[in-house]
Amino acid sequence: MTDERLERTRYDPADVEGRIFRLWEESGIFHPEPGGDPSESYSIAVPPPNVTGSLHMGHALNGTIQDVLIRLARMRGRRAKWIYGTDHAGIATQRVVERALAEEDLTKEDLGRERFAERVWEWREQYGSTITGQFKRLGASLDYEDERFTMDPDYVRAVTRVFVALYEKGYIHRDNYMVNWDPGLRTAISDLEVEQRTVEDTLYLIDYPLESGSGAVTVATVRPETMLADTAIAVNPDDERYSRLVGEAAILPLVGRRLPILADEYVDPEFGTGALKITPGHDPNDFDIGRRHGLEEVTVIGEDGRITDAAPEAFRGMEVDEARAAVVAALREQGLVSGTRPWVHDVPHSHRSGRRIEPLISLQWFCDMSELAKPAVQAVHDGRLRFHPERPWTKVYLDWLENIRPWCISRQLWWGHQLPVWYRGEETYVGAEPPEDEGWERDPDVLDTWFSSGLWPFATLGWPEDTPELRTFYPTDVLSTARDIIFLWVARMVMFGVELTGELPFTDVPIHSVVQAPDGRRMSKSLGTGIDPLEMIDVYGADALRFGLLAMSSSQDVRFNEERVKQGRDLANKLWNASRLILQRIGAVEADPGAAATVEDRWIVSRLDRLTESVTGQLDSFRFSPAALELYGAFWSELCDWYLELAKPRLYAEDNERVSAVLVHALERILALLHPVMPFASEEIWSLLPGERGLLATSPWPAADAARRDERAEAALERFIEAVGALRSYRDEVGAKPGTTLRGVLAAEGYDDLHEHLGRLARFELVDGGDEPVAEVEIPGGVVRVLPSEGLDAEEEGRRRDAERTRLRGEIERLERKLSNESFVQKAPPEVVEGERGKLDDYREALRRLDEAT
Repeated sequence: MTDERLERTRYDPADVEGRIFRLWEESGIFHPEPGGDPSESYSIAVPPPNVTGSLHMGHALNGTIQDVLIRLARMRGRRAKWIYGTDHAGIATQRVVERALAEEDLTKEDLGRERFAERVWEWREQYGSTITGQFKRLGASLDYEDERFTMDPDYVRAVTRVFVALYEKGYIHRDNYMVNWDPGLRTAISDLEVEQRTVEDTLYLIDYPLESGSGAVTVATVRPETMLADTAIAVNPDDERYSRLVGEAAILPLVGRRLPILADEYVDPEFGTGALKITPGHDPNDFDIGRRHGLEEVTVIGEDGRITDAAPEAFRGMEVDEARAAVVAALREQGLVSGTRPWVHDVPHSHRSGRRIEPLISLQWFCDMSELAKPAVQAVHDGRLRFHPERPWTKVYLDWLENIRPWCISRQLWWGHQLPVWYRGEETYVGAEPPEDEGWERDPDVLDTWFSSGLWPFATLGWPEDTPELRTFYPTDVLSTARDIIFLWVARMVMFGVELTGELPFTDVPIHSVVQAPDGRRMSKSLGTGIDPLEMIDVYGADALRFGLLAMSSSQDVRFNEERVKQGRDLANKLWNASRLILQRIGAVEADPGAAATVEDRWIVSRLDRLTESVTGQLDSFRFSPAALELYGAFWSELCDWYLELAKPRLYAEDNERVSAVLVHALERILALLHPVMPFASEEIWSLLPGERGLLATSPWPAADAARRDERAEAALERFIEAVGALRSYRDEVGAKPGTTLRGVLAAEGYDDLHEHLGRLARFELVDGGDEPVAEVEIPGGVVRVLPSEGLDAEEEGRRRDAERTRLRGEIERLERKLSNESFVQKAPPEVVEGERGKLDDYREALRRLDEAT
């Protein structure tokens, strides 16, 4: 065949990827039309990236995994839709736009809410498509024609409808409750936006005088500034040290408040002194204890991170760190600090602002999740919702749902889904439309981004309207994600899906790795540990990055390994060059596994069929790393290293039609199996195969056919490969030069059909007889007796034999001593003893053969 592309000696991703992607897009295969039998459809909703975002390594891995599944479904003839869109990302987007305003010496307050929203939309129009182009660079076959955004008008209406419906059912309510407060952003934030940082603090031992005057109770704390809001002291009811004090009271230093001493099983007697200061206004666990015991909830740290007027005047207005130092100094003056020691612990910080989280009681809107959680739990118990791997992720999901707490859904931001709530005096109105009469003021807060994201699998398809897209592509099939949002997003989608549509939004949840930096730290631009996947694509190509990420992935966290990406690049080059070798020497022949004329032909046809069955099973089980590595090994070793080398003499011959038909079959099969993993290179080479053919992306996924299995051919080639390996190892041991041919006599059975290949691939001239052999090389079914030849260094061979003889005698002596030890023979398991006797017989036989050969 002649095609100018075949003149290139290396695969060039930069030349191929843009051209091939345009071909896919122009063909319309990414945008399936709704309709037909829903059972013939297959859909995945992409976890919506932030509109502010750019592709990071987690996106690249998850995008590759989802694309593998979508491409597999498409090749199976399913109507495959990969739902695409972006998330408005309330906090992140608002911060980006506020920074841009700051460069103009403006604040959002200067603009007002309406004009600020316009600026955010302007920013989105200018920069919001960045990640879309990056997904295309990765080769992601998303439905870009049907892109959604969580602030689209239809989506906003869906979110509003859900809020109103849940409010009317009594699930949504307003209350004073403990939240994660970010004093930098001045808003409550979700658990996902909280990161734990290891901090070295000081643990202070503080004496609280007893009201009776009979002494003091000592408490331990790393946050003495919060003691200004203490309302009780708690001890464990089984702690005998304090049993006499339960029911008494202490006096709060610096404040003078009476603190009841109560018993609560939450208290850990091993922590600190075993007596716990209870601060319901500034600690989530203390908050729960306070609610159980009806304690007052005092707040001395405000939303701005400063000490409030609820504290003594001396501390008001101070920043938290300043207040801590001042409180400790005041306590020392009164002689109430009885000790200190270093204390290393994890402290929650805002992922967004970097500030330490202040647990605060705040008037917020909450969603009671207890009823919503029940069907989400049941779906796992009855097997309709499956996590892959099942352990430990099913337990993670269930533990959270079975101990679920009210969800704070309001955020003090301007960008997002504004609450459909209005107030007039003491009245509250909740509705999809504003109240008709006057005097109402709308709640300025917006919904937590995860609330709107929870509707993603069905709101993107037009819910609550009964659209053709919803009927065709909902429920979706799979939700691929990392472990960190199993309960923050996955569980909420399940709860909302069942509540609002009556169906699970998906049935299978594969959990993939979190990709860490090579040194094990998290990938982060600020830490200098981030690795840009686009840079990897620029250097190695998209297929290489996809292969590398899949090969290194698992269900556990993994360190990024650039060597795996290089392995993917090498695979693409090997695929290109092997294909060139074949395509430059064949005519317009069709693939035909039935043309197999030799044992090696039958072997490769059989092996490819087993590969098809295995890889299909791996992908269907969401085992992407084994699938990628098995494809690599099968192509590189079996097809290239063995079959192609065996087939070359016939391929180079004039009459090569039958071997060409088998080779085209092998290429077609490998390209099809590789396509979901490495779509660009496989599609490019597919277009070079003989005959009229459409896109590989829509060609049928190969089906395994047991009739093509040939056990005898596989056994014959297994022996052959082992024999060639033994002969090559012998050549290395004796230092035979690469270009020389050794001579030998084949004294083994089972090589009639492969006799010539054995000599050629092992670089041995196999003759019928001759001089006395200088050595014997064991191969399956017999030996090859090595004859003297110019390529063999006699002195080196003698040294090798002497060294081997010494080694064998040492092993024999060691085993004879071991087996003469009656204690070992009597106490060791019988199978171990028999194993050692078998080894001794093998060593004795090897020594006998070595002695006979010399």
